[in-house]
Amino acid sequence: MTLYEKYPVSLSNSLTSNKEVFVPTNPGHVGMYVCGPTVYNYVHLGNVRTFLTFDIVSRYFRHLGYKVRYVRNITDVGHLESDADEGEDKIAKKARLEQLEPMEIVQTYSNDFHEVLHQFNMLPPSIEPTATGHIVEQIEITKKLLNKGLAYEVNGSVYFDVTKYNESHHYGILSGRKIEELMESGRKLDSQDEKRNKVDFALWKKASPAHIMRWPSPWGEGFPGWHIECTVMSTKYLGETFDIHGGGMDLKFPHHECEIAQAVGANGKSPVKYWLHSNMLTVNGQKMSKSLGNSFLPSELFAGNHRLLERGYSPMTVRFFMLQSHYSSTLDFSNDALNAAEKGYKKLANSLSVVKKMDHTSGKVADQALAQALNQLVQDVYTAMSDDFNTAKAIAALFEMSARINSFKAGTIGIESVDSATFNRFKATYIAMMEDVLGLTEETEVNNNTLTKVMDVVIGLRKKVRADRNFALSDKIRDDLQAAGIQLKDGKDGEISYTIE
Repeated sequence: MTLYEKYPVSLSNSLTSNKEVFVPTNPGHVGMYVCGPTVYNYVHLGNVRTFLTFDIVSRYFRHLGYKVRYVRNITDVGHLESDADEGEDKIAKKARLEQLEPMEIVQTYSNDFHEVLHQFNMLPPSIEPTATGHIVEQIEITKKLLNKGLAYEVNGSVYFDVTKYNESHHYGILSGRKIEELMESGRKLDSQDEKRNKVDFALWKKASPAHIMRWPSPWGEGFPGWHIECTVMSTKYLGETFDIHGGGMDLKFPHHECEIAQAVGANGKSPVKYWLHSNMLTVNGQKMSKSLGNSFLPSELFAGNHRLLERGYSPMTVRFFMLQSHYSSTLDFSNDALNAAEKGYKKLANSLSVVKKMDHTSGKVADQALAQALNQLVQDVYTAMSDDFNTAKAIAALFEMSARINSFKAGTIGIESVDSATFNRFKATYIAMMEDVLGLTEETEVNNNTLTKVMDVVIGLRKKVRADRNFALSDKIRDDLQAAGIQLKDGKDGEISYTIE
């Protein structure tokens, strides 16, 4: 029996608003598409949470034994200044302001995006296609929608006819929006508008004479709309119906709603079986946004050079912090929460280092109750992860496992009290969940040489002040280090050692 047969995954499907047992389109395989970045700006922390969510999803499916094809696109054209299909392409606008070629902007911010995700130990996708690399396919699906009467051309631009589509299908099936309410709300069309109805959206836009990014098409030179690229790339690499589509909650409408309409209109079938959406970040109870000045770049978070931060935090601390909350719930950033996450991460990471060094070969079962408790913890962590990728509950189980590991290390529970098969399963699960599934690395090992050198200096200083009988300063050094999570231990003959809590 495979792990995915033993621990079937249930997930919350945004399309049905129900939790459903995952049944892949192709047995043993998972096809997943996640909306990637629009590369005209640096990656903010809110983006990081979305990509972390699907890094965990793909990691866990792979751990269970599925073969995963994870597709994440790069939007490098067609993202206009508003969802009303108005204004200049944001990448072209940035290129004009900085007097660069648009592809220089794309490359700069794509490099930043990849570097940030690498710092957070996120695995690369199986395929990372770009919008500009699929212009031909976007033109072809636009032609298909025109031929089916679900789109119309005006002055070199092509729009999807939402009201025509809604005659035989449900526009709003994902977000719960009603077309009548959408038609009544917002601004009204004026004489300058090309669209028949304000709910219609662009499949192809005519390029003005000043527009930089442009391609030839049957309707004249132009560029694709925002929504069409994801329909094209997801179905090209995963098929007309695939397993999972994801992104941030803010993409549910209009972007994902438009994707469904385009795919159903072109191919006559629903493109996605399960829709997953990650929730937003808040800071001290407020929505994270540039306008409020509470939006973090990852580099600011690492360095601590933001007005809302007391100090910097490591990538693994931030990753661990985000994993302490279910992906579908809001997550609030604060210094207190990050400090607590740092302590929690270090505790689990220390146990990871300890358990890797433990070895047990005895086959005798001396304590059935202990063996049952260890097996139950293994079951608990899998149950949590298979329950809609509940990393919060999985981490709670890992803390319980960490306590057992520390008991083995301290000798309060003898490792020989349990059979080797049970212990080795317990050990393998802890290591796999920490490293392979949650992607938490042992940061202390990376900085071990530097830390050793620094502590040698501090210990030497403390020895000197003690020799000078300056006991007040000696105690202060000890207490300050303890507050920072480093415990000094005074041994025989004046020797001093330390441990990291």
